[in-house]
Amino acid sequence: MGVDDVPMDDKAKRMRDLLSSFYSDHPHSSIPTNASSKYATLDTINTAMFDADQYMNLLVQKSNLEGLLQRHVEMAAEIKNLDTDLQMLVYENYNKFISATDTIKRMKTNIVGMESNMEQLLEKIMSVQSRSDGVNTSLFEKREHIEKLHRTRNLLRKVQFIYDLPSRLGKCIKSEAYADAVKFYTGAMPIFKAYGDSSFLDCKRASDEAVAIIIRNLQGKLFSDSESIQSRAEAAMLLKQLDFPVDSLKAKLLEKLEQFLDDLQLESRQINNASADSSEPPKQGNSPSSDHEASTREFMEAIRAYRVIFPDSEQQLIKLAQDLVTKHFEATQKQNERQICSTDLLGMLRVIWTDVLLMDEVLPEAGLSEFSLKAARVNVKQFIDCTFSRLLLQISDTLRKIQCRPNEGEAEYSLQSVLEASKKAVSEGSMDVLQDFCQLLDDSLGLLVKLRGLIIDWVQEGFQDFFRKLDDHFLLLSGKTNFTGQDQGYTEGIQKEKALFGLVLVLAQLCFFIEQSAIPRITEEIATSFSGSGVRGYEYGPAFVPAEICRIYRSAGEKFLHLYVKMRTQKVSVLLRKRFTTPNWVKHKEPREVHMFVDLFLQELDSIGTEVKQILPQGLHRKHHRTDSNGSTTSSRSNPLRDDKMIRLNTQRARSQLLETHLAKLFKQKMEIFTKIEHTQESVVTTIVKLCLKSLQEFVRLQTFNRSGFQQIQLDIRYLRTVVKDAVEDEAVVDFLFDEVIVAAAERCLDPIPLEPPILDKLIQAKLSKTSEENPASS
Repeated sequence: MGVDDVPMDDKAKRMRDLLSSFYSDHPHSSIPTNASSKYATLDTINTAMFDADQYMNLLVQKSNLEGLLQRHVEMAAEIKNLDTDLQMLVYENYNKFISATDTIKRMKTNIVGMESNMEQLLEKIMSVQSRSDGVNTSLFEKREHIEKLHRTRNLLRKVQFIYDLPSRLGKCIKSEAYADAVKFYTGAMPIFKAYGDSSFLDCKRASDEAVAIIIRNLQGKLFSDSESIQSRAEAAMLLKQLDFPVDSLKAKLLEKLEQFLDDLQLESRQINNASADSSEPPKQGNSPSSDHEASTREFMEAIRAYRVIFPDSEQQLIKLAQDLVTKHFEATQKQNERQICSTDLLGMLRVIWTDVLLMDEVLPEAGLSEFSLKAARVNVKQFIDCTFSRLLLQISDTLRKIQCRPNEGEAEYSLQSVLEASKKAVSEGSMDVLQDFCQLLDDSLGLLVKLRGLIIDWVQEGFQDFFRKLDDHFLLLSGKTNFTGQDQGYTEGIQKEKALFGLVLVLAQLCFFIEQSAIPRITEEIATSFSGSGVRGYEYGPAFVPAEICRIYRSAGEKFLHLYVKMRTQKVSVLLRKRFTTPNWVKHKEPREVHMFVDLFLQELDSIGTEVKQILPQGLHRKHHRTDSNGSTTSSRSNPLRDDKMIRLNTQRARSQLLETHLAKLFKQKMEIFTKIEHTQESVVTTIVKLCLKSLQEFVRLQTFNRSGFQQIQLDIRYLRTVVKDAVEDEAVVDFLFDEVIVAAAERCLDPIPLEPPILDKLIQAKLSKTSEENPASS
């Protein structure tokens, strides 16, 4: 391998080592001098302790002939390269030595002429110095005389100023230029202290008398209510410059600041009232907010002057500033209790924040920004809570219109109008509240920017709590059932009872609307406008949970619907109980017409139908007629065989056979009588009819009838069956319940012989004709 094949880094390193060892005064070896041959290696050729014989023996032992020849060639090339490099190094150093020699020669030539120039410069400097000494000697006496005259002139001016000082002070008193007077007097004090008891005694006495007048005038200005707080502060500063003991005035001046603070708070209330009426255009002149800002700036200047006069009054001034901010927020809190919008609140907070920024410039130690931030949290949270409370009150007032009796000339509120108004109050009222709160988020006021996350949480928590309170309020409204007190008239009790029925039905449908429409719309708006990150921790979950609210109102809607059915059924049950407990059924006379309780029962059904038609939608389900269902087959209208059988029931054996047939029918058909109540007209009316018929069956089973009483029940039920069939949804079940009543009456009858079908039909037709004549509109 040739020398050119060796890497450049290794070659350069070896070259540096060789040159270093060549020029080194203290060569060192990597192997000790007393090292034995076992430490000798082939690398020792570059050390100062190199042993040629030992190296050759080691090389012969480790290399073959071909390796020795190769090593010979390499060493020859290295020797040649070293000679070349050494020659180049010598040439380079030689050039540097020649260049240094030339430079030294040029320097020697230039320095030779410089010595004579330096001698000439020294001669000229000595000549200038001698001439300058001569000029100073010749002008010394004149200069000293001029300086003496100048000092005399200045002294004469001071003396003249001292003699003119009383007249100057008098002019200042007349023009009320007390600042100039104090400046003149304090300027003359050093002379008065030195010569006031001798040469300028009269001038000092006259000046002191003038200053005494000035002090009295400044004191009067300090305690004058007509003077501004800034003028009072300047008067205190001048008194302090005159060495007047102003510490005794500290409490009085602080009292003036507190009085000014009250006046400033009064202006703040005026600004609040002015901000509430934002619809009026601004008039010419200064606006209330600009006047308030000017007054606040004057107050700040007074505080700045007070700090200069009394450096140890920082804590008192901090308390004053915090009291001002506290009173501002108290005024805002009182405004929150009224019906104000976010625009009014923003106007108040903007005035407060302006005052805080102004006071921070003068009194940064008070920390008013953080102080006002804490107070603003309370005010904004109160505003949000009050807004939700007003929305709850609006919805409540809308619902209470059902219970209000109209005055003369006023139209009665229909259930449908109250329901629509309530829906509007919930939906549009919630949207208006959200838009109002959006203004708080969109405003760039420093206070609100810091509270943005809290406002988002408060709004979401507010809606969650609002709908919970609204549900509780619905329950409270529906629970006021005591409308028939003895101190009230019968008509008023009936009207309030009717209003309660309508209110419960409206609440049921309103809960259904809130679940289906209002909550999704509010959820979408909150996701759009209040989706920013709040400060509520993730461990607490979201503040507004629509699913929970929907579940609450789904349950509440079903609860109110069941309550309406229960209340209506209870009223009818009272009527039925009175009907069956009053007469003596064992001695009942032969039936001549349908009993009056049937008309009352139908009137109640008509009232129920009128209410549900205003509130509930029509159902989509097809009516279950008798031919479409597995309903009862024992109806006296559709089963003539049953009529014949009822005629022959004149013995106890026939009555037992009827009971066995009825029980067999129940186990065979397994009819589902009561199903889930839907938010439809037909479902509610049908459920009420079913419950009333079940109550009627129970009342029948508690009585004992003779033949005429049984026939009266048969007539009444037959007429009800004819009239009610078109008003119910599940006709088959209703027919079954009618049959149950007939069977129960037959079981409790001593002689259950029914009316002849012709007689029954004749009586029913007579009742239908009479009803048509009394109510031609219904026919």
